[in-house]
Amino acid sequence: MSILAVGTVAFDSIDTPFDSAERVLGGSASYLTLAARHFTDDVRLVGVVGHDFPDRYREMLLDGGVDLEGLEVDESQETFFWHGRYRYDMNERDTLDTQLNALEAFDPTIPEAYTDSDIVCLGNLDPKVQRDVLRQVDAPEYVIADTMNFWIENTPDSLRKTLRRVDCFVINDAEARELADEPNLVRAADQIRDMGPDTLIIKKGEHGALLFADESVFSAPAYPLEDIQDPTGAGDAFAGGLAGHLIRAESTDQKTLRRAVVYGSVMASYVVEAFGPDRLLDLNPIDIGERAQAFRELAAIPNLVPLEREPA
Repeated sequence: MSILAVGTVAFDSIDTPFDSAERVLGGSASYLTLAARHFTDDVRLVGVVGHDFPDRYREMLLDGGVDLEGLEVDESQETFFWHGRYRYDMNERDTLDTQLNALEAFDPTIPEAYTDSDIVCLGNLDPKVQRDVLRQVDAPEYVIADTMNFWIENTPDSLRKTLRRVDCFVINDAEARELADEPNLVRAADQIRDMGPDTLIIKKGEHGALLFADESVFSAPAYPLEDIQDPTGAGDAFAGGLAGHLIRAESTDQKTLRRAVVYGSVMASYVVEAFGPDRLLDLNPIDIGERAQAFRELAAIPNLVPLEREPA
């Protein structure tokens, strides 16, 4: 079974209070596909780069097991570039520079070989572009989508049209509150699911993630790490792990979704340990399995002792 990721491929320059990196491989499609590749052999990328995209980054994706037939090269433009600075707690960041370059006129064309993709992951793009992608794919079994505050604020009606075609919507807590215009996350989740997605996942950074599906809520913790190098791409790696487990399990039922959220959290926890997607390249199934077990133990609740008398 196959996963199609449509999103950005970029250069990222990153400053943290502890270190920095210049023009590392970035972009939502890069992180998502390199994470998903650990769960299935058929991961497909659609994106655009400029004439300056180096062979070493193309080889990095290919060696990581990503199919690049859908990666376009705009010879007249440079590659999308983002420069950000993280603050001391690494939960907040400031954008110092964004250069859309080749991304500005990006109009994704889905290769014929990709139109039968089973799971489609729509990265953070214009909602109209996301719908255009879905029109080119033959009835995917499951659609996962992401967005950001820019589209929530500037294209709310178009975003709602896209949400009607989405099975699983993945956003962070601030975006959920803004989209629903509701400070309470539980009420916000109800409103967003009324817009279309049966399943909603709200990422809460170092506080884990919430899964809203059917009539239940599931909370997955974040993995406690001593050394966080770079949070960039963690959300996209989360989506890759999520989609990867759904493909592997060939199911989207409640139990599978909960496990998929844990595997998404596993992949995100590895990404933050290095600048760029490097950690995704040197993982093996044992690494992933051990950390997934650590997540299980982290969230385990011991047997509770019942009250011996009725409360007053």
